[in-house]
Amino acid sequence: MTLKLLIQIAITMLRARLRQTIVAAVGVTFGITMFVTLLSFMSGLNGMLDGLVGNRTPHIRLYNEIEPSKNQPINLSEAYKKDYNFINSIKSNNSRQEIYSANKIMQTLKEDNRVLGYSRKVASQVFFNDGAIDIAGFMNGIDVEAEMLLYSFRDYVTSGNPLDVKNRSNSIILGKPLAEKLMVSIGDIVQVATIQGERFQLKVVGYYQSGLADFDKTQSFASINTVQKILGKPSSHITDIQVKLKDMNLAPKTAKEYRQVFGVSAQDIQAANAQFETGTYIRNLISYAVGITLLIVAGFGIYNILNMMIYEKMDTIAILKATGFSGTDVKRIFMLISLSIGFFGCLLGLLLGNTLSRLISHIPFNSPAVPTIKTFPVDHNPVYYAIAIIFSLVTTYFAGWFPARKASKVDPVVIIRGK
Repeated sequence: MTLKLLIQIAITMLRARLRQTIVAAVGVTFGITMFVTLLSFMSGLNGMLDGLVGNRTPHIRLYNEIEPSKNQPINLSEAYKKDYNFINSIKSNNSRQEIYSANKIMQTLKEDNRVLGYSRKVASQVFFNDGAIDIAGFMNGIDVEAEMLLYSFRDYVTSGNPLDVKNRSNSIILGKPLAEKLMVSIGDIVQVATIQGERFQLKVVGYYQSGLADFDKTQSFASINTVQKILGKPSSHITDIQVKLKDMNLAPKTAKEYRQVFGVSAQDIQAANAQFETGTYIRNLISYAVGITLLIVAGFGIYNILNMMIYEKMDTIAILKATGFSGTDVKRIFMLISLSIGFFGCLLGLLLGNTLSRLISHIPFNSPAVPTIKTFPVDHNPVYYAIAIIFSLVTTYFAGWFPARKASKVDPVVIIRGK
């Protein structure tokens, strides 16, 4: 039979069971709506949490690790070379914390196509004077423009202008909890002491708040030149090179390569945040599992409704087959019914899911732990909509295929004889 005629018959059957049709479509709509909304919200949340780590942790950190010397004098002696030597209380060697040949390393990074960018850093432990008490902290000498470009440094400076640490000499940005502990405001002078006992006065030009309270309680930021001057080091003194790759997944392999080529310690972001990566993976897995479960439940609803429709439409099926419709034609009719329910339920679900996601994205979200986020994070990724369309059609296809197969095998003679 022609496809047009089969479509007309399918529409007639749908209208005859309008209430059940609507219930089945609502099941698909609800499943798609929650699937899109859940994935968009959970992915947005994961993106926010990843940002807290990604904007604070470079993909690869190059530095010199302070560690005991592996080549002890006894192992170099010919007299004990073949013996097993046990040495206790080995002390660290006197190697410097600064990176050797930092300029050559940065030139190599600039020519590496895998590298999106890099930033220099001079890090040192310091003490902040609070009357008779010295509070332990950490001072980061940074290239402000590179930090803003690669790690969104500007977004985390909640008060003041981050460029002031570059443009104003002897200036500093304090972590907001640290500034509250020191009871200093923007424009005030804070006294900083190095571990060698040298003291310097720096002007506070801003507050930094990453959302990680323990981190912000100890951190401060100044220009590289300011920190080098405070430490009494030359302009070549660099303790860290922070590398950001175009593809973060290449970090472990690239870090291993840099460790061998440059002869420095190299830590990749996966190693530095292994537990966080696991948490992100599990949250994504749960989101997809719940969403797919909703669609499968909706598919069982369609299956049950079509099964009931077949039992109630046995007479109609028998008449169709008796008047020349083949089993394949009957099967196509019920497949058209199933796919129609899935298709229109899916369209409405996508519309409602998008609307609900956008409503969530406008709900205020004010947390002192995450000052850069003003509303609930939602990721409007088209991939989620594509997954929803494909999975809903596949689910409704199989939900309709089994009842349609049963309907195609109905013997019209048995049905009519029974009447």
